[in-house]
Amino acid sequence: MNQIKQLAAAALIVTVTGCASSGTPGNPGDPLEGYNRMMFKINDKVDTVAFQPLAKGYQTVTPGFVQTGIGNFFGNLGDLWSAVNQLLQGRGEAGFTSLTRVAFNTTFGLGGVLDIATEAHLTKQKSDFGQTLGVWGVGAGPYVVMPLLGSSTLRDVAGTPIDLYGDPWHYKYPVDVRNIGTVVRLVDRRAQLLSASNLLEDASLDKYVFVRDAYLESRQAQIDAARARGEHQ
Repeated sequence: MNQIKQLAAAALIVTVTGCASSGTPGNPGDPLEGYNRMMFKINDKVDTVAFQPLAKGYQTVTPGFVQTGIGNFFGNLGDLWSAVNQLLQGRGEAGFTSLTRVAFNTTFGLGGVLDIATEAHLTKQKSDFGQTLGVWGVGAGPYVVMPLLGSSTLRDVAGTPIDLYGDPWHYKYPVDVRNIGTVVRLVDRRAQLLSASNLLEDASLDKYVFVRDAYLESRQAQIDAARARGEHQ
């Protein structure tokens, strides 16, 4: 799956440069809307026939405490990369908190399977390199729907390879264990979003516009909050 991410990012760059003039006028934040809608439909179809059934099956056969442990384990790995980005953003306090979370959960939480840090009131804060670029003042650029990976912006597309190589699981050996873990991680994440997917399906709206606007608003709010916290430290 890591190789798929790399190929998807490379394919996207080629597609963006080739389709930059094919967007639908009227939405300056989405000049690639023609391409984006096409890719959104493809992703949605793949999700419907593959990822959703896998996630539902996983949710049905996997005990709740096992699902929680899997989410905690990979979340603990994510905290380490979040800490790096928070420090790059000038958010020393948040970075220290994330590192402390990793230390607590790895040492006392059975390698991260138990989330001891949250019980100790150490708040989890997710950060990635796209967010870091935003805090540094890099503009978002146009909205882009990436193959398989979904909503993004041109700035976040640039940050995706860095996030990939900053993920500790990327260096897990042997490779077959890493690949199995990556699949489990993706299915677990998809299972966590099943309830949100059901709400979206039930709503009478343009799914593409809803997902796009929600992503852009949420992403900008994350970056604004991160920048404000960094300025107050």
